Parts: sequence; C-alpha cells; structure tokens
Amino acid sequence: MIDLKNLKNVAIIGATRNKEKYGYKVLKNLKDKGYTIYPINPKYDEIEGIKTYPSVKDLPKDEIDLIVFVVPPQIGITAVKEAYEEGFRKFWFQPGAESDEIEEYLEELPNVEFSFIKCIMVETN
Repeated sequence: MIDLKNLKNVAIIGATRNKEKYGYKVLKNLKDKGYTIYPINPKYDEIEGIKTYPSVKDLPKDEIDLIVFVVPPQIGITAVKEAYEEGFRKFWFQPGAESDEIEEYLEELPNVEFSFIKCIMVETN
C-alpha cells in the first residue's frame, strides 16, 4: 500500500474537463485537498486553470510523487510502461483502471509501489 501522507504532487492520467467523469472528480477532489495536480490529457492545454501535459513524457520528473490512473486498462498498460521508462515508481489505479495484465507487469519490476481497487478520493484527507 502506498503511504499517501507525504505525497504532495500528483499526476492524473485521464484528467478531463467533463464534470461527469472521474477524471474530473479526482482532479477537483485532490486539488481541493491541497495537492499540486499535474493533469495528463493530450486534448487540453489546461483543466481548472491548471497546465495540462500531453503525456507522462512531458511531466517535470523531479516533481511528481504519484501517478493516478483514471483510464481504461487498455490505455493504462501503455501509460504505465511509458511512466516506468520515464523513471516514475508510484502508481495508483482507480477502481476500473486496473487489470491482471497491469498487475503482472508491475509485479515483475523492481522498486515499484502500486495500489489497486481503493479510491484515492477516499484514501486521502
């Protein structure tokens, strides 16, 4: 389980402006709790006034504590491989974003922490 207490900077793969989707709800929830958010979505330049990045390759690597996935598993597997190659090691998969393929991939990697099933909005204060 990932210790969320000292994490401040969170990237969200699947962040969106669509207020009905969890990509928006997670972003807004964490932003309102004081986290610094780095949305990832190639469709937008900004969401909620926050600069948005086209992919994990574009993130400021030294600043990100955790990457949250709010995308279908078939997108998530590609994104997590990219993120690992870019040097990221902490991954949170929102319910529905996880898959056996992703879990098997992550379990083979050294120095990786990841969370499945639990909702980041529930687990953060």
